[in-house]
Amino acid sequence: MTRHTDFRGVYPAITTPFREDDRIDVDCLRENARRLENAGVSGLVPVGTTGESATLTHDEHVHVVETVADAVSIPVIAGAGSNSTREAIELADRSAEAGADALLLISPYYNKPEPAGMEAHFEAIADAVDLPQIVYNVPGRTGRDVPIDTAVSLAGHENVQGYKAASGDLGRLGEIVERTQKEEFDVLSGEDALTLPSLSLGATGAISVAANVEPERTVAMVEAALEGEYDRARSLHRELGSLMRALFWETNPIPIKEALAIRDLAPAKTRSPLSRLSADRRDALEAILADLDGEGTDDAGHETDGRLSERTEPAPER
Repeated sequence: MTRHTDFRGVYPAITTPFREDDRIDVDCLRENARRLENAGVSGLVPVGTTGESATLTHDEHVHVVETVADAVSIPVIAGAGSNSTREAIELADRSAEAGADALLLISPYYNKPEPAGMEAHFEAIADAVDLPQIVYNVPGRTGRDVPIDTAVSLAGHENVQGYKAASGDLGRLGEIVERTQKEEFDVLSGEDALTLPSLSLGATGAISVAANVEPERTVAMVEAALEGEYDRARSLHRELGSLMRALFWETNPIPIKEALAIRDLAPAKTRSPLSRLSADRRDALEAILADLDGEGTDDAGHETDGRLSERTEPAPER
């Protein structure tokens, strides 16, 4: 029986860095995982949408999970879904063997299953693999919403312990929070721009793209909201607003990979059929990042640097 895991805080959806020869840059992957752990995030989410799982072989997928799990001591939530139930179970099982602490399961894409088929799909994975699992609803990628009733029903399974909301529908998120209050079940924001309002409706954290380049600030925003300090949370949300929007100017993860490259943290290269961020948008993104790196003011009007090195308390030990 899988013990309940509290999914609280910030979980960066990390990129998969590629070398120019299209192979995974394992050293860079390891360094970025450790950098994010040191920044105080609650866990890491490799091989999801941001990790370009769609262009990884299964062996590469497992290698990424294993590399990240070996590099850090915080929880690793591995993307492990598929539009084939049998394939999803295989990938989930291999991810568990590679050291994943939990699984993020995208809803079946392309097939467009009816609600009964979708629920049976998630239940089959939960029955087969004894790890905490998060149902991932991102209809913009899959072509099909996970129905609210399906999410609520799945919350009754001991291994289905969370829901990642990336549909843009706060009403849907709020209803799932309301209807699963009696279950050991967490709802996570899957869209940076909606993280703060999602937290106000009862979400417990975020699987974040922006946290790849602004982990301290994202953690500070989420922790402030969870502690009821909404003036502070709103201030941080506004600081991050331009970046949150910029990271979805083009298909994710093109902009976040460019942002990491601008800060010399990882290569910008994506795998085909994705390409590079357009030159004019790269210039605009560089300006946004420079602004975040520059001086600002805290809620009391005191000057601080843009990286929060002076205005946030040290991240708690995890």
